[in-house]
Amino acid sequence: MSTYRVTIAGREGVLLERARTALTGWERFRGLMLRKELPAGEGLLIPECRSIHMCFMRFPIDVVYLDGENRVVKIVHALKPWRLSVCLKARSVLETPAGRAEEAGLELGDRLVLKAEA
Repeated sequence: MSTYRVTIAGREGVLLERARTALTGWERFRGLMLRKELPAGEGLLIPECRSIHMCFMRFPIDVVYLDGENRVVKIVHALKPWRLSVCLKARSVLETPAGRAEEAGLELGDRLVLKAEA
């Protein structure tokens, strides 16, 4: 599992200090299920993904859909447990703590920069 630091291109600051990548079938299925919280500064990146479910989740999250160039094509703020979300234009999904997208001023069209941690 890879981990990335996520920033918004052309802006100061960090969107997420640590975004884990869900690559295997099990990691993708499990996602953030059954966790009690998503700590500030952490997130989950799911490549080749166009939809997510919030089954068995205990807390809301912000869902950021990205195209093939990591540009934001859709943002769902504070998606609650037991909901579904879809974006057919997306190539990947970034799950962040609820409120983080708005706090960072994330907008449609922003390009995210993923820097792998050593």
